[in-house]
Amino acid sequence: MGIWQGRSRRSPSGGRLRPVRGKRRFEIAPEVQHATIGPGHVKPYRGRGGNVKMRILTTSSVNVFDPATGKMQTTKIITVRENPANPNYVQRNIITRGALLETELGLVEVRSRPGQDGVLNAVRVAKPSGT
Repeated sequence: MGIWQGRSRRSPSGGRLRPVRGKRRFEIAPEVQHATIGPGHVKPYRGRGGNVKMRILTTSSVNVFDPATGKMQTTKIITVRENPANPNYVQRNIITRGALLETELGLVEVRSRPGQDGVLNAVRVAKPSGT
């Protein structure tokens, strides 16, 4: 079922608002498909105006930038350590922007948007002092 992003039929006080017109196709939100860890699969989807965006459905590697050396390198993802978007995403290994990933090079923070960019870029971070 699609998510409708049009005007509410209720006012902030709870009163009924008369609809000016019916629903429109451009008011339907895109389907929710999360990027997870697995064999690589990228899906194109149509954006507003016919633009094509790429959505990562599964990926097993990440492009990591190391600020200490200034180099970019591709490495394998082991697991999702932390995800500020939703704590449940850690259990499900869902990758979003800002997620902390455990890789072969250490902890990295995702800086790209895997649901829109079609690529997974991250920056290596220092180990937290608590763990």
